[in-house]
Amino acid sequence: MADDSTSGFQAGRTGLIVRIPEAEPAVRAWRERFDPSARAGVPAHVTVLFPFLDESRIDARVRSALAGVLGGYHAFDLRFESCGRFPGVLYVVPGPDAQLRRLTEAIAGRWPEAPPYGGQFTEVVPHLTVADGQDDDVLDEIEADLLGELPFTSRVSSVDLMVHDGAKWERRESFALRGTGAGG
Repeated sequence: MADDSTSGFQAGRTGLIVRIPEAEPAVRAWRERFDPSARAGVPAHVTVLFPFLDESRIDARVRSALAGVLGGYHAFDLRFESCGRFPGVLYVVPGPDAQLRRLTEAIAGRWPEAPPYGGQFTEVVPHLTVADGQDDDVLDEIEADLLGELPFTSRVSSVDLMVHDGAKWERRESFALRGTGAGG
């Protein structure tokens, strides 16, 4: 997710994320400098589905359906132990990522009008963005620093609905995953 200064987001744009608070000590300073979404109010996260439905479409029925879909999946653990790259982007790799992929597939399957990243990519790669729009030398410096902070783990027990108000992203609602264990 990015802020409106780089992507022209209008009020009402939404996305679904899993917050990774355990990442903040390692990534906060880098994200505040090099990830527009951090400056726009998005915490360290892995995107489940972006963009989702316009906020005007998220009524009680959609909330109930989201709760139902997400409540069908068990909470799970992620381990972040390496970095990866897309062109101009440095991210921390969550693993195993099968549960994240299942959440994305389930929500995109329920709302086919909201394909991940607008359908831009044939494969959606779960990731926690640290820096976006940077040259390789900057990414090399950040990665060298991050490697000293890895690994860390995080328990994923909910998915947050984030809404852009025209200037910032705000958490609007959180949807719990089911209990504990390895299901889905």
